[in-house]
Amino acid sequence: MTKQEKRPYHHGDLRRVVLNTAMAMLTEPEGVNFTLREVARRAGVSHAAPYKHFADKAALLTEMALVGFDRLTATLTETVQKAPEDFASKFFTAAAAYMDFAKQNPALYRLMFGGEFGTIAAHLDPRALNAFDFAVSLIEEGQRQGKVRERPSRGQATACWAQIHGLTMLELNGLLQPEKVGDNAIELALTALLEGLQA
Repeated sequence: MTKQEKRPYHHGDLRRVVLNTAMAMLTEPEGVNFTLREVARRAGVSHAAPYKHFADKAALLTEMALVGFDRLTATLTETVQKAPEDFASKFFTAAAAYMDFAKQNPALYRLMFGGEFGTIAAHLDPRALNAFDFAVSLIEEGQRQGKVRERPSRGQATACWAQIHGLTMLELNGLLQPEKVGDNAIELALTALLEGLQA
């Protein structure tokens, strides 16, 4: 039996250790192109140990994406709670927090919304829906304040998500070049979106 095969199947919270190791590896140049065997090696467990909690790599990636949604929802909630009560302030604060989350966690953000890693199903998980429901709740609060048009709130939230996600991806990819989109492109785009929502 090799030294690696003699490693304990568990050490502490195996699931957490495997997940945290994979999350750290996600930020490395290889990104999602890791193997469960490599995750196990880095975590200091047997190569079979990750399968105790994750059926395959896709299952691990899905859980990583859901952790991302947990963190995004927490970031939005905590940040917007500190914003002034008027809808416009909360709208701009939420948009900035969303985009900042992506800038601080680019690999995780791409995993959450990439789809090619088998994470599309994760978007219907309650943990992912919480992030979208935050946007819906913000729209509905604006409607109660008389600041947002009385339209189906999920449709309005989808429009916000689509535009802010698009801006986020353009920024992550370095494509919001002033020579093309002018100065203050993000602020101006968000202002246009807000004006489209306003009652």
